[in-house]
Amino acid sequence: MGKLYLVPTPVGNLGDMTFRAIEVLKQVDGILAEDTRTSGHLLKHFGISKPLQAYHKFNEHHLLQQMINRLLSGQTLAMISDAGTPGISDAGFLIVRECVAKDIAVECLPGATALIPAIVTSGFPCDRFCFEGFLPARKGRQKRWKELASETRTVVIYESPHKLLKTLMELKTYFGEDRKMAVSRELTKLHEETVRATVAEQIEIWSGRQSVKGEIVLSIEGISA
Repeated sequence: MGKLYLVPTPVGNLGDMTFRAIEVLKQVDGILAEDTRTSGHLLKHFGISKPLQAYHKFNEHHLLQQMINRLLSGQTLAMISDAGTPGISDAGFLIVRECVAKDIAVECLPGATALIPAIVTSGFPCDRFCFEGFLPARKGRQKRWKELASETRTVVIYESPHKLLKTLMELKTYFGEDRKMAVSRELTKLHEETVRATVAEQIEIWSGRQSVKGEIVLSIEGISA
């Protein structure tokens, strides 16, 4: 029987790729990648030449059994996402669950994720926190905002740059304009920045930007108990 490896990749800075991650990717029979073009550039940079298969949230249900059959036949597979750790706001959960059900070995390497650097540098308590990943785009979004508004722990949310202002306006509605928060972007990259301010101040700051690039991590102070 084979084995599935979940291999974190850098969220921006290629220097964050671990020696062990490179070693595993060079040894497996195949690599499942969120975007084969993006991953192809990464693998080429580290001199890794292995068969790539696109595996992401839009095709994972269709390909799941095929991948399980490969593992049952004795192949070793590695899963990588475009950035960070597979399974964290990316595909990965379904195949891991099926591997566990079939007694197929699963190993997740420690490594990069945008979550931890963002909350640690936010200045808010990070001994206990609530990680939401990406909020629902439509159905259930309002309900989730209302639930999170009374959360006493630091709340961490992922967001895309083109939706940042919309999300900040929603935060103003449900959390109030005076709630403190941090907006982190371009983590680990040359232009990394973390802006710490109230919700109202964040809206003013980011409204003045002509363009916003890089994935966004929002760290929001919990309400006082």
